[in-house]
Amino acid sequence: MVKTTMIARVSDALPLAESMDDEQVELREYKSQAKLIFRKLNANSEKRCSIESGSYVFHYIIDHGVVHLCICDRNYPRKLAFTYLDDLSKEFFMSYGNEIDRPGLRPYAFVKFDTFMQKTKRLYQDTRTQSNLTKLHEDLQDVTKIMTRNMEDLLYRGETLDNLQGKSDMLLRDSALYRKTARDVNLQALYRKYGPPAIVGLVFLLVIYWRFWWY
Repeated sequence: MVKTTMIARVSDALPLAESMDDEQVELREYKSQAKLIFRKLNANSEKRCSIESGSYVFHYIIDHGVVHLCICDRNYPRKLAFTYLDDLSKEFFMSYGNEIDRPGLRPYAFVKFDTFMQKTKRLYQDTRTQSNLTKLHEDLQDVTKIMTRNMEDLLYRGETLDNLQGKSDMLLRDSALYRKTARDVNLQALYRKYGPPAIVGLVFLLVIYWRFWWY
């Protein structure tokens, strides 16, 4: 199930809203870890990611400069978690999109959004309801392509959440360079194979043309 939800601004990790759940002692450490994740995010970070930590998994999405994060049990379906976050993201942007970058914005300026978060979270709590079963079978998004990271890598190895994006960009550049090089090599092979016969044929035609035209 979804345990708690937190929303922050990506540019400076400013907390914007948080679900007012019953205080759960075991979640205090994980909420601190969520704030650490916020501080590690930037414009180049993965837009969707899952981060495993102990008994729970952090799922987050970044949309319009805002990160929406929920902490879920490990056995909670990823597709439902990301569909839940998509619902929150759309509603949050519709409600507060023009205020997100307002100068002097105070922490938890949109605390009233908790009403929508609580209502939406209740809809997603029971994975066996017909509506949630339908969501699980709908091919709305391929969650298998969403990266899964480990909190230990972030806490103790200093890994950043944009490393994979940089590696992905580098692979795309290398792939483009490989395709160009392969195309050039193929063209050179064609020139070597068909170039000499083509030149001989052209010379032959010129000789024939010159001989019959002038004589």
